[in-house]
Amino acid sequence: MSLHQVTASFPRRLQNTTKKRSYRWFDDGLAAYRLKAYDGALTLLCSVQGPGMGAPLRTGAVAARTMSLLWSKPLIGVNHCVGHIEMGRLVTKASNPVVLYVSGGNTQVISYSQGRYRIFGETIDIAVGNCIDRFARLVGLSNDPAPGYNVEQEAKNGSKLIDLPYVVKGMDVSFSGLLSFVETEVKSGEHRVEDLCFSLQETIFAMLTEITERAMAHCGQKDVLVVGGVGCNERLQNMMEKMVKQRGGRAFCTDERFCIDNGAMIAWTGLIQYLNGDRLEFQDSTCTQRYRTDEVLVRWRLQEDRERIPN
Repeated sequence: MSLHQVTASFPRRLQNTTKKRSYRWFDDGLAAYRLKAYDGALTLLCSVQGPGMGAPLRTGAVAARTMSLLWSKPLIGVNHCVGHIEMGRLVTKASNPVVLYVSGGNTQVISYSQGRYRIFGETIDIAVGNCIDRFARLVGLSNDPAPGYNVEQEAKNGSKLIDLPYVVKGMDVSFSGLLSFVETEVKSGEHRVEDLCFSLQETIFAMLTEITERAMAHCGQKDVLVVGGVGCNERLQNMMEKMVKQRGGRAFCTDERFCIDNGAMIAWTGLIQYLNGDRLEFQDSTCTQRYRTDEVLVRWRLQEDRERIPN
């Protein structure tokens, strides 16, 4: 069973798996590059402070604290959402785009301003990835390799657009009512699974495209960066690219190597925080399930603010 399958199905099993294997994974990572923690090659430890599922967050925090004390290395706490943004910016070379962050736990439209990643729109209930995963269970799709991927593949064979609730409230979106409506349609037995998948994707991705375009207009920006696990959906990328092209801009998207949660995004973001003066005292190295994107002071982009302000 893959780690993603464990995550999607049994959060408690994920915690136990992480407890048992975290140190071994760390050792394997060092060994792959022929490094040792004691030879000076390791200078910094980075861990997620939130948001996320509580049990795995605590397990990761304990492991990071232990290694920090064991090897006398500094520890940096990283916001999971900011990690996605900075990995996307690094890989795509996007400088100052509007960010659409879509995952199993978050749905946000973000733009950088005055030292913060400001949230211009978000879900008011469940995240888009959670909506898709729960829908996949309703129609009996597998978790292997991921529910969202299987919905995407089924949608490619859909041809009938079913009228589903389209819920945009200003700059925010809502998916819970849509999911309840879809559950009723599934139980009715009147529609093919392929058409339900197709209709769900078209509806929710149109909602996301609408609020992203509004944020672009408000901020006066032409480019969009799509990050988070749902961001590797090719249909969502295609809709974003068409919208942005009409506005004379570019859509920056990546594949599953960078969209899906990965250690590299935490390591990279922690490094740039550390190089720009961030420090974390041991007693402050806690974690929380609720750590909003706009709570982070983005020190490494403050120079951009200074350059924009005329003398």
